Amino acid sequence: MATASEFKPTIVGFLCNWCCYGGADLAGVSRFQYPPYLRVIRLMCSGRVDLSFIFRTLAKKADGVFIGGCHLNDCHYNPEGNYDALGNTLMAKRILEKIGVNPERLRLEWVSAGEGVRFAEVITSFSAKVKSLGPLGSAEGIPVAELSSRLQMAEELVPYIKLVERERLRVPVRTEEGYKEFFGSERFDRLFDELILDKLVMSRIMGFVRQQPVQANEISGRLDLQPSEVARHLRQLTERGLVKFERGHTLVAAV
Repeated sequence: MATASEFKPTIVGFLCNWCCYGGADLAGVSRFQYPPYLRVIRLMCSGRVDLSFIFRTLAKKADGVFIGGCHLNDCHYNPEGNYDALGNTLMAKRILEKIGVNPERLRLEWVSAGEGVRFAEVITSFSAKVKSLGPLGSAEGIPVAELSSRLQMAEELVPYIKLVERERLRVPVRTEEGYKEFFGSERFDRLFDELILDKLVMSRIMGFVRQQPVQANEISGRLDLQPSEVARHLRQLTERGLVKFERGHTLVAAV
């Protein structure tokens, strides 16, 4: 018997209308059992799951995000629509990891309308994983309010991330292996650090400075950043006129 204190995770699922939602419906009609933690949002295509959907859902204190789509090359709208879902998921996992959220809280699976058993198995597996992690923040060891703040900053960067993806981070080969190879490559690591990670760190610094004037030497400890990294970003932020020093080493937001 479940105890009153047993953790019951909140999992938000974005399901493709034509395949995964059909699989969920079949699982229900067939009475296949799986944990009752999934809250479904029905979309016409898994490729519609924007990065901002993922960050906003977790920022609103969901414990996990599930994305379910058609099998690759079986997209009902665009032969490559679910490749967009794959790319967004791999990018989101990397960003989540960098801002301190366990990337295992996000899962993407392909489920056809006839795979009711598979849908139940996948949701059972993912529910067990999220439950083992505990409420958002438990596995991370970071207060939920701080995680939510970081996720909101990541969401604000989504328009910029989309531009960078289109111009500099285009996957050369649209196959599942091609995506995984590209996102696991040294080239991607280098471009990610240069084009996205730096912006994430500067956003965190800006968010911290906007709260109240701070001493420059406080930032590394409060944000768990290397002093050299903070110094480099503060130089860039001051050159751009986004922060300024007052009364010696006190930092304030200039805008």
